[in-house]
Amino acid sequence: MAGVYDLAIVGGGINGCGIARDAAGRGCSVYLCEQKDLASGTSSASTKLIHGGLRYLEYYEFRLVREALREREVLWRMAPHIIWPLRFVLPHLPGLRPSWFLRLGLFLYDHLGGREKLPGTRGLDLLSDPAGKPLKPGFGRAFEYSDCWVDDARLVVLNAQDAARMGAAIRTRTRFLSAVREDGLWSVTVEDARSGRRSSIRARALVNAAGPWVSEVMRQGARSTVDARIRLVQGSHIVVPKLFDHDRCYIFQNADKRIVFAIPYERDFTLIGTTDNDYQGDPADVRASEAEIAYLCVAAGDYFAKPVTPADVVWTYSGVRPLYDDGASTAQAATRDYVLALDAPADGKAALLNIFGGKITTYRRLADAAIAKLAPFLPKLAPGTSDWSSAGTLPGGDFPVDGVAALFAELRGRAPFLTQPHLERLVRTYGTRARRILDSAARPEDLGRDFGGTLTEAEVRYLMTEEWAETAEDVLWRRTKLGLRLDVAQAQALDAFMTEERSRRERASDAAE
Repeated sequence: MAGVYDLAIVGGGINGCGIARDAAGRGCSVYLCEQKDLASGTSSASTKLIHGGLRYLEYYEFRLVREALREREVLWRMAPHIIWPLRFVLPHLPGLRPSWFLRLGLFLYDHLGGREKLPGTRGLDLLSDPAGKPLKPGFGRAFEYSDCWVDDARLVVLNAQDAARMGAAIRTRTRFLSAVREDGLWSVTVEDARSGRRSSIRARALVNAAGPWVSEVMRQGARSTVDARIRLVQGSHIVVPKLFDHDRCYIFQNADKRIVFAIPYERDFTLIGTTDNDYQGDPADVRASEAEIAYLCVAAGDYFAKPVTPADVVWTYSGVRPLYDDGASTAQAATRDYVLALDAPADGKAALLNIFGGKITTYRRLADAAIAKLAPFLPKLAPGTSDWSSAGTLPGGDFPVDGVAALFAELRGRAPFLTQPHLERLVRTYGTRARRILDSAARPEDLGRDFGGTLTEAEVRYLMTEEWAETAEDVLWRRTKLGLRLDVAQAQALDAFMTEERSRRERASDAAE
């Protein structure tokens, strides 16, 4: 059994990795286990937005919206390569929310969150503005406001990278089995998902950030008696060939009072989502249903001049949101705020913190609140370090928010043999860490084999060495979205390469021992 960690975390999504980074940055020793790949569940299935949540104002979630609005520019500064501003066009449709109601909501949205760099709301004439061109005739007025785009899966990985840089042990493909309190500590048993080998670690405190599996870990794995219930809500998205040429996003109101986004995606596509349905099955088996796909097609087709049909869909993804069950009558009305349920013995040792709900936008604030809850059980916690993470940057994000063009120009000078789309993808994926991938390459051949879609051996090796990628799925659908570009044969060739590369590394490691 290894030495004692200050904190053990179950779950490699945004909450788990955010807490790991926060704790490691405040002087704690941290162990995190994830049963699959980082961001393999809910955290890679979002609508890819850093946003305040305009519709949450209708449910009087003012604290949540205010906190989320304040986080937009904080996160943008931390990771300007994977987060950037996006303008949202909200067409006014008579018979739904009245225009005065929308103006009031957008006024609050502009002024609740200390906006500095993001532009404010303005009105649009859709008859003359290019945003009106893809829409059906009859839409005359719209409002335009700001939020931000994020590559959600990469945000998780960057938090894990930063946590590891500060000493955290990040263990992917490591399944949590059980945790028991022994002599004032947690004894946590885990299993390597590849070999089946079991091992144990000890920790002063335990965080259950297992997302949709939070109840399973809480009741069965840790035998907690905390009285808190989870509500699983499914959110599905579809991706279709791009429906418009400009770089703005649409937010559409529907007759059922829900909203749907249509967002420019990976240069050649449009992302449409999301749904809100209560979910009863195994979270590992969640898929976009035919009914959800049809719903999103109809919702988009109500606004766009060009019909959107299920036959147009090139990819779907779906996730299960682990919301705190506040008794709301509908899934869309259930709170998106986070709830931290502490299970602590009377002796003040071996605390368990269960994480319910949360939004990707407020993950950093959730992490800070989680550490505050656990502070009495973490003697090594550096004093006066609350909210330290807002001042730093995430890996690759150490350049100004308006410095993307300058970074691109630098890499263009370093690697003039690469195409503009290739360089733009590297900058938007890795920021300044693209330098590590390019290294001293002087010609395309120096980057090794091209698997398709500009994905090279050099990039894959970087992802395996620095970002815990082990399979083609990890690379194509989480570290990048090049799964939209590669065909089946190319994906299989990538997987074969990565399998051989893993074996080679294991043989080298065994020989070194």
